[in-house]
Amino acid sequence: MANALVSIQILPKTVNNEDVIPYVDRAIEVIAASGVKYFVSPLETTMEGDLPQLLQIIQDMNAAMIDMGSPNVISQVKIYFNPSGASMDKLTEKYR
Repeated sequence: MANALVSIQILPKTVNNEDVIPYVDRAIEVIAASGVKYFVSPLETTMEGDLPQLLQIIQDMNAAMIDMGSPNVISQVKIYFNPSGASMDKLTEKYR
């Protein structure tokens, strides 16, 4: 069972103020390729998994932004950690 939820909003600096959406799309591709459960919302994406794995995905996302030509990246991250289990569905079930 997953022990963490991590939400991330990635803000890559773009050269010549180009559109950031292709960068964000690439960051979400990195998450999707990882195989973890995730949910994209308008301002951030939440992932569910083991904390070390999720932190590695954040590193991979930042590296992907640099590979695309971004000179630097700000990643705003929220972490919910529960050794006995963490679930997006469980935390939000009363709202569905």
